[in-house]
Amino acid sequence: MNAPTYDTVNVGDELPALQLPPVSRTTLALFAGASGDHNPIHIDTDFARRSGMPDVFAQGMLGMAWLGRLLTQWAPQSQLRRFDVRFQGITHLGHAVRCSGHVVEKLEHEGEHCVRVEVHSANQYGQTRIAGEALVALR
Repeated sequence: MNAPTYDTVNVGDELPALQLPPVSRTTLALFAGASGDHNPIHIDTDFARRSGMPDVFAQGMLGMAWLGRLLTQWAPQSQLRRFDVRFQGITHLGHAVRCSGHVVEKLEHEGEHCVRVEVHSANQYGQTRIAGEALVALR
């Protein structure tokens, strides 16, 4: 990967999109084990249904992790200075999430050249699941 530099990045530049396979029960179980988020609404169908949901659904932090992967496939993790998101919708089983982002500002922050990147994830129906932004230092 050729890391972007401050001089080569422009406002409006798109990050290479990240297309994920449909969410499966296996994905949810693996993330629960890796993250320690064993909330039964994400892994126990009976519990989810008793809670009024049609079935289990993805952990919000799994969706944020996918956006983090989008960012760190574009620039090294060590250059990430801030990463904030707003959870806007539930990612259900079978949703195929696409993560995207684009540069919205070039700035200096605490003595570093940085870019502000808006990030977004949506399911295959175009429904936003998570939106946010990151501050990335660039050499």
